[in-house]
Amino acid sequence: MNRTEEREQVFIIVFEKIFRDEPIEDLIEFAKEARDFVDNDYINDVTKGVYLKLCEIDKCIADNSKGWSINRISKVGLAAMRVAIYEMLYREDIPVAVSINEAVELIKKYATVDDSAFANGILGTVSKSI
Repeated sequence: MNRTEEREQVFIIVFEKIFRDEPIEDLIEFAKEARDFVDNDYINDVTKGVYLKLCEIDKCIADNSKGWSINRISKVGLAAMRVAIYEMLYREDIPVAVSINEAVELIKKYATVDDSAFANGILGTVSKSI
């Protein structure tokens, strides 16, 4: 599995967590049972890391979304931005531009072009403040 595929697995778990009030470890176990899910260090680190740093990540999104509350952002966009911002802030092994591009591509795949443009703007602003 390449990093893009791993990132998509993380994104799916982060997206599911928005709708399910269960521990992230349980969601990872459910994913292993229900679909083609490979568990590795990157997936565990980023998936769990997003939720350990969720308040900080969401504050970063809210501070840079100019007039949009977290509740107004599409759930797909929110999940992808959470993954990207976690990588940008806490994973020095991943270039910021890669995190942004991968998030935008995930949003294009699962949501709309408007959602991807919105996320691209927020992530670009966040990247300038890092």
